[in-house]
Amino acid sequence: MKPTYRIFNAVVLGSLVLDQATKVLIDRTMDLYQSIPVIDGLFSITYLRNRGAAFSFLADFSYRLPFFILVSVVALGVIAVTFRKLRDDQHLAAAALALIFSGALGNLIDRVRLGEVIDFLDVYWKTYHWPAFNVADSAICVGVALLAVDMIREERRKAP
Repeated sequence: MKPTYRIFNAVVLGSLVLDQATKVLIDRTMDLYQSIPVIDGLFSITYLRNRGAAFSFLADFSYRLPFFILVSVVALGVIAVTFRKLRDDQHLAAAALALIFSGALGNLIDRVRLGEVIDFLDVYWKTYHWPAFNVADSAICVGVALLAVDMIREERRKAP
């Protein structure tokens, strides 16, 4: 198996297991809207459900569930096709795409299973809260950042 495939599979598996395990743990051990301060004034574990996308975008859209499922499936397909085009030495890009893939898949699993996504990471400063998120969301963000780094590296590699 190519190194990029090993990286992709390992990252997807690890990230997806972590995402789903944390969501199951939160769902089974906390009440909805329960909050456990971890760092006062900065970070709590808060059990929330999100019917929309990032920042509860389209949460009240009547066809939101089929829409988000369709968008997720298309995104997974695009990521898979993009991954297959990587060179064997593009390890960072493989890891980045794997994180994005696993994040999209993790939230898709929630949408299919629950009709919404479990969020629980609550970052805030005093009374200003960033929208709650989960491991899948984090994987997507880290994956996008790593993909940007890889793109910059690729441009530098091509430069004379």
